Amino acid sequence: MQHANEISYGIAFMTGILGTGHCLGMCGGLVSGFFMRQGNRNIAPYVAYHAGRVGVYVLIGLVAATLGAVLVQTGIFGKAQGILQIVAGLVVILLGFDMLGVLPVSNTLHFAPVSWVIGRFAAATRRGPVKGAFMAGAFNGLMPCAMVMAMAVQATTAPGPLQGGLLLLAFGAGTLPSMLAASFLFARLGLKTRGWLLRGAALFVIVLGLSTLWQGLAYYNVMRNLANW
Repeated sequence: MQHANEISYGIAFMTGILGTGHCLGMCGGLVSGFFMRQGNRNIAPYVAYHAGRVGVYVLIGLVAATLGAVLVQTGIFGKAQGILQIVAGLVVILLGFDMLGVLPVSNTLHFAPVSWVIGRFAAATRRGPVKGAFMAGAFNGLMPCAMVMAMAVQATTAPGPLQGGLLLLAFGAGTLPSMLAASFLFARLGLKTRGWLLRGAALFVIVLGLSTLWQGLAYYNVMRNLANW
């Protein structure tokens, strides 16, 4: 199980790294625009912004993993954790295909109302360079994102809340290079390059979903055989 967790952390990190094109396309304008309005060249606001953003990712992972544990322990998914892993794996795979743009129906799931998040993000500029940056980063973490959604679904299958939080931390760490350099790269990274990077991230998401699906099927078969023993 520990080896499988380490693989998941690595895939989550690489999803964040290869998600550069997606991150810049979805949030690059927000990040660069925020710091252009602030006009502050100190490093503290940048650290605060991304600490708030990644912190929200970790919180999402903790909540998702806790929810997954509750669903299993209360028997909603029978007594087989494998069923939750199968469902989560299928959802993650679908989100990966959604990122590739090959699904007829697009993902519309959000962590919070989009208009509310954007309003709070805009208001954060008036809260000071560091506090405002931290708040803006936190609300950025709630923006609609198929990759974050996929990682959150994956976190529901984690052995515990800590592992779920670490999974989203690994993903958030992978997004740091592109998001920290967003103001520089946003206008320089071509659409074609961003498209290839997004495809790479989507493939990692699909691999993560397939891995979870396979583990779920194996676990379910073991539990079924024990029940028939």
